[in-house]
Amino acid sequence: MFHILVVEDDKNLRRLMEAVLTQNGYHVVCASDGQDALNLLESVYVDLIISDIMMPRLDGYSLTRELRNANYEIPILMITAKETYEDKREGFIAGADDYMVKPINIDEMVLRVGALLRRSKISNEQRICIGETELNYQTLTISKGNQCLTLPKKEFLLLFKLLSYPKQIFTRQQLMEEIWGPEAETDERTVDVHIKRLRDKLHSFEELEIVTIRGVGYKTEIKK
Repeated sequence: MFHILVVEDDKNLRRLMEAVLTQNGYHVVCASDGQDALNLLESVYVDLIISDIMMPRLDGYSLTRELRNANYEIPILMITAKETYEDKREGFIAGADDYMVKPINIDEMVLRVGALLRRSKISNEQRICIGETELNYQTLTISKGNQCLTLPKKEFLLLFKLLSYPKQIFTRQQLMEEIWGPEAETDERTVDVHIKRLRDKLHSFEELEIVTIRGVGYKTEIKK
């Protein structure tokens, strides 16, 4: 079970977020401001932080900067009433991974949380080994014996995701949201284009097969 820290000084919104996340299978802990969050993190493990910006004692920007300076790599989703480009820019520069503007859509928040956690899982695992074939997240390469192929980042993330869960079917929409993000300004055909490029490049890795599920999406099969 993933553990999520909600940092929000609005008691009603904090309770709502806690209830919805709990209903979606997450373990939730809460803090009323950034300082409370830092104190909690000394004794509690979390996989993701959802933080407001405007809070007493220690605001969301400062909390995020302190965590990044202390080498915390936890995904951080900022939620705030501040919606200008400059506000978003400051949030991302501080180290936020995603940004939502109040009033938030709770269902969208849950989708974003899921996408951030999946991306974090990919980067934390670093590599996948299938027989003699290895995918290395650090170098964006797939290699086997003397063969080593460096992939563009989106193609690599797409392949890494599919190979992390062999035989599991992913819809084009799921892959778009996870690899390109919920606000990507492209359509699902982008996934098809990247899959075609991957298939062209992986012809010498015979044990890996990307299978099209007509009208749905894609999955991978590992040939023995």
